[in-house]
Amino acid sequence: MDLRSELHSAPLFQNLELLANQIVEGFISGIHKSPFHGFSAEFAEHKIYNTGESTKHIDWKLYAKTDKLYTKRYEEETNLRCHMILDNSASMYYPEIKKLSINNLNKIGFGVLAIAALMNILKKQRDAVGLSVFSDSYSFYASEKGSERHHQMLLAKLSEISLDRKPAKQTEIYTYLHQIAEKIKRRSLVFLFTDMFQTATSDEKLFDAMRHLKYNKHEVVLFHLLDNETELHFNFENTPKRFVDVETGRHIDLYADSIKEAYEGGISDYLNDLKLKCAQYKIKYVEVDIRQPFTKVLNTFMIERQNFL
Repeated sequence: MDLRSELHSAPLFQNLELLANQIVEGFISGIHKSPFHGFSAEFAEHKIYNTGESTKHIDWKLYAKTDKLYTKRYEEETNLRCHMILDNSASMYYPEIKKLSINNLNKIGFGVLAIAALMNILKKQRDAVGLSVFSDSYSFYASEKGSERHHQMLLAKLSEISLDRKPAKQTEIYTYLHQIAEKIKRRSLVFLFTDMFQTATSDEKLFDAMRHLKYNKHEVVLFHLLDNETELHFNFENTPKRFVDVETGRHIDLYADSIKEAYEGGISDYLNDLKLKCAQYKIKYVEVDIRQPFTKVLNTFMIERQNFL
C-alpha cells in the first residue's frame, strides 16, 4: 500500500465529535456566571413561567435556587435555523501541518472544528443546521435540519475533508456564494468560514455575492480565518525564502524583513476596507486568529443567536 496515499486520504481528525464536545465543555465551564441569560449548563433555554401555563416543563431545581418559576424550552420546536459555509480551497490548508491537533491547527482544521463545536451547541438547543462546502466547485450542500441522523451525516462530511496535499487551487467564492444564497430559502443565521483569499474576481463582485446572502432577512457572520503570526504580521525568519501563492502558483524569492513593513501596511489597509464593507452591508465581521482558542467564535454565536431570535 502507498503510505503517502493513505496519509493523504486520512481524515483531519480521528474523532471529530469527541473534540467538538471537548471544546464546548471547556466553553460552558467558563460561562456559568456570564451574562448569557437563558442558558443552563446543558444549554437548555428558559422563560419565566406565566400563571395558567402547563407545569410540565417547570425547572424545579432552578426554582429551589432562585425562588422563581422558569420553564424549559428545549423540548419545543426548533428555535433557530443556522447554515454553515466552509471555504475548502488551497489557501485554507495554510500553514502546512503534518499532524493536526486541537492546539496545532491550520485554517481548514480550525474551520472544521469550529463548525463541529457550533453544531454541538445547536444540537443541544434542538436548532436546525445546514452545511455548504466549496472550493473549485460547490461540492456539498445540506439543508437545515435538527435530527440526530442529519447531525451525524454532517459530522461525517466534515471528517471526510482530508489532508490532501493537492486541494483545489483556485475558488470562485463569488459564484458559489450566489448559488448558496439561492438555496437558503427560510430566514437563517449564516456563518461563513473563509480566509477571503481569492483572485478570480474583484472584491466588489465578492461583496455583491455576500450581500446576496442577506436576502430573505438572513443574518450573516463572516469568520475571517488568518494565521496572524505570518499572514498578518509577516513574522518569518530573515533568510532567503521562496513565497508561493498556493492558488495561482506564482512565487517570489526574498528576505522577509525587506518587505515586512510594506506588507503589514498593505494587509492593514485591506482589512480596514473589508471591515468597512461588512459594516456597509450589515454583515458581522469577526477576525479569527487560528492560533487562539475557539472562544471568540462560540461567544459570537451565543450573542448572535440571542439577537436573532
